[in-house]
Amino acid sequence: MTAMARITSSVYTSHVPAIGVAMDLGKTEEPYWRPLFAGYEPSRRWMAENTPDVVFLVYNDHANAFSLDLIPTFAIGCAEHFQPADEGWGPRPVPVVKGHPELASHIAQSVIQDDFDLTIANKMDVDHGLTVPLSLMFGQPQQWPCAVIPFAVNVVQYPVPSGRRCLALGRAIRKAVESFDQPLKVQIWGTGGMSHQLQGARAGLINKDFDNAFLDRLIADPEAASQIPHIDYVREAGSEGIELVMWLIARGAMDDVPPKLVHRFYHVPASNTAVGHLILENP
Repeated sequence: MTAMARITSSVYTSHVPAIGVAMDLGKTEEPYWRPLFAGYEPSRRWMAENTPDVVFLVYNDHANAFSLDLIPTFAIGCAEHFQPADEGWGPRPVPVVKGHPELASHIAQSVIQDDFDLTIANKMDVDHGLTVPLSLMFGQPQQWPCAVIPFAVNVVQYPVPSGRRCLALGRAIRKAVESFDQPLKVQIWGTGGMSHQLQGARAGLINKDFDNAFLDRLIADPEAASQIPHIDYVREAGSEGIELVMWLIARGAMDDVPPKLVHRFYHVPASNTAVGHLILENP
């Protein structure tokens, strides 16, 4: 019998651009940044022992691959390589992201046949939304230790997908991965969030109570988390708190049994943003 691919675990993390800058400029040991990076040290040790073959990385583009001229709700990267984007001050000094076209195309085929409309991206630059999580989990290697499938979600321009849609999409992705006939170990990462607002009278908003309640529900009751309406994210977690719906895609891709909590971390502030982080393993 042919061994099939499987999702072994999920990783959830904020993707604050200033975190990448701190790493790139060697500031991780400065007093402001040290507590944040200390929270990811257990994660890096775990990752060194559990490096996957492929990371399916859910993130949002920040007007680098896409603009208001073209706004896909869900876009899957099916290319062999993805260049770090120039976000206005040059690309981050990180390795080129190596894709997995075979698995990505298989997932696209399966998920679209399950009635989710995906945009196929055969060329796409990837910004801090994707590279900062890779740096947090893998450090600063000469090349990333696994293939990465970028999956961009529109959480910038309304209308954005509902939490229910995102959770169901995660389940469709799990089905797709499990029907791929290569024995790949796959991790799915949900990135973005947590509470933050970057503009207006509430710029700098951080809501620790909402953030930690969301983490509780994400772990123990993802169905309840998926029912949170958009207005609650905006009211309670700030305008950019809506990025948390992307975590529901990763959670939906986990097995239908309680996961093992490997690590949980929460820290404020990081560049006026709350940072949340989880690692969950399938039993």
